[in-house]
This record gives sequence, structure tokens and C-alpha cells, in this order.
Amino acid sequence: MECRAGCAACCIAPSISSSIPGMADGKPAGVRCLQLTDDNRCQLFDNYERPQVCRNLQPSEEMCGANRAEAMERLADWEQLTRPEITSSGPPGSTP
Repeated sequence: MECRAGCAACCIAPSISSSIPGMADGKPAGVRCLQLTDDNRCQLFDNYERPQVCRNLQPSEEMCGANRAEAMERLADWEQLTRPEITSSGPPGSTP
């Protein structure tokens, strides 16, 4: 599967913990990457500064669905399912 031009769901919906030029601490889920152009294209796509996590991500029907809206929904769902659980006493492994 090829990326849908102008979709950018994978640059908005998931969190990215890697440093991105202009976003040293990565980006939270649901936040638009600063490297997206106005027409939702990655300015770093063929650039060495593009984070490895972004280079490794490959479009698939499972992830991208039939359209941008489905891609956003699926990636947001996956983000929620893979979020570390945080309890009222703190993150996993911490002692109160």
C-alpha cells in the first residue's frame, strides 16, 4: 500500500517519543507534527533528520483503513490501547 497524499494521520494521531526537529521531546498524541506542510506532507520525508520511528512506519490497510478518517480513528484507538497504564499512586513500577 502507498501512503495517501495529504493524509498525515500517522503524523497527528499517535504520540512520538523520539526527538523531531522543532519538537525536541517528540509529540503527544493528537498533536500535529511541526514538520507537516499546509497540505499535510512531511517536510523531512527524504531527509536524514526524519526520525527512525517515522521511517520504519509503513502504510497498511489495517492501519490506514479506507480513508483518512478511518486512519485517524484506528491510530487514535491503537494509541489508547498501547498507552502505559497510570494509576493514582503513579506510573507502573513506582512505589507510593
